[in-house]
Amino acid sequence: MKLLVTGGAGFIGSAVVRLAIARGHRVVNLDALTYAACLDNVASVAGDPNYAFVQADIRDRAALDRVLAEHQPDAVMHLAAESHVDRSIDAPGTFIETNVLGTFHLLEAARAYWQARGRPQGFRFHHISTDEVFGSLGPTGQFSENTPYDPRSPYSASKASSDHLVRAWGETYGLPVVLTNCSNNYGPYHFPEKLVPVVILNALAGRPIPIYGAGLNVRDWLYVEDHADALLLVLEKGVLGESYNIGGENERSNLDLVRTICTLLDAKRPRQTGSYADLITFVTDRPGHDARYAIDPSRIRDELGWRPSVTVEEGLERTVEWYLRHESWWRALQDRDGVGRRLGTA
Repeated sequence: MKLLVTGGAGFIGSAVVRLAIARGHRVVNLDALTYAACLDNVASVAGDPNYAFVQADIRDRAALDRVLAEHQPDAVMHLAAESHVDRSIDAPGTFIETNVLGTFHLLEAARAYWQARGRPQGFRFHHISTDEVFGSLGPTGQFSENTPYDPRSPYSASKASSDHLVRAWGETYGLPVVLTNCSNNYGPYHFPEKLVPVVILNALAGRPIPIYGAGLNVRDWLYVEDHADALLLVLEKGVLGESYNIGGENERSNLDLVRTICTLLDAKRPRQTGSYADLITFVTDRPGHDARYAIDPSRIRDELGWRPSVTVEEGLERTVEWYLRHESWWRALQDRDGVGRRLGTA
């Protein structure tokens, strides 16, 4: 297939691009190259004849029309999004513009392109979303594809809005859509504002490792390369009009996750004195911090035969090793907006 991947220079998008190229697909990577994007994420495929990069913004309808007409993809994988909850608290307007209006413009461009080509049956519009649209769970239960939406942050509300738009374009115009909602991703090339890279990089620098509240918030952790594998599977074999929840089957509290990372660093790059866990510092919690997310992955497992291949312990070890070996990558990002400072305290 020839894929148009939006946000392909970002964390999850670049994992999709690298895997798709490795599997012989042709890929057009469309990215606006905002603060969280990095072309080094796709440097390994940059010279591949099956790969092309286009710098464009999904809010620019004319640019989208040009890219679709020129490259004529068989499918669109829509990953471009503002994604950091803390940033959405400080600047919600950016999330509405990109995640809602940007998705609208992409849907309209894809619909026009699909109709102009005679509505080919093999075309797909795959929208990638988050489990945060479902709200917050108590100590028990899991999110299924039928869980009512209950977004509780500007970020999750903007993603919920984009999910609804995609479903509406499928129902109203017949656009062949499929959706996925994933749990928390981690792994190589994770932009250093999210929890896992913050822990690793603060620990290596000897700075306090911040944990919101008491660190009891629970997430289901999904290794990014497992996620990319699931996304390509859903694109190829998922039922049109359906959504699939993709989880790592690895629930951990934030505090447990941080302690695991510290233990790995103690073994791989010991401090002169004490443990990296000594740097753990509890800070004021995020406003509206959801207590727990958990994914019921039974649909993708039963219908498509997919399960994650990496446990959180294995994935964290791979991730820590990657950051230790790729200091030049994360050093180059230290001066970007928001890196190294607390956001979302409004």
